[in-house]
Amino acid sequence: MGASMRYLSQRYSMPYRKVSGILTDIGTEELAHLEMVATIVRQLTKGLSAEELEAEGFADYYVDHTAGIWPTAAAGIPFNACEFQSKGDAITDLFEDMAAEQKARTTYDNILRLVKDPEVCDPIRFLRQREIVHFQRFGEGLRIVQDELDSKNFYICNPEFDPGCGK
Repeated sequence: MGASMRYLSQRYSMPYRKVSGILTDIGTEELAHLEMVATIVRQLTKGLSAEELEAEGFADYYVDHTAGIWPTAAAGIPFNACEFQSKGDAITDLFEDMAAEQKARTTYDNILRLVKDPEVCDPIRFLRQREIVHFQRFGEGLRIVQDELDSKNFYICNPEFDPGCGK
């Protein structure tokens, strides 16, 4: 959810339409990823008793959410608006996006090391591959932004607010 909201929020301050389109496309796709992960979690927890959830270390989660889907990091930290990471600076935001995609890929790699169930691993492999594609697309977006900037000012201005930094 954080990724989709980050990218969809960043598109509003992106000064270049092509890059705004990349943010829109990937932000929308990330919503579908949330649906896939939520479905996997629901399928894995459906029908478990309170005792089974407690035995697996999910007692605190169960107390707050029963078996409902509540976006939470593996360490138990719930989703919050800080995940948006939108600075309103094209270069800053795109580097953040590329880092987020790499972190997501690493998370999927870690899941694949731990989980052996093919019904979980197959969609996780798909999601991992999409993170690689997103990283590449954000790299393309960064190149578009850099091509629009004065080559002497690559990383010292915000094209949205510093009109002299563009060509």
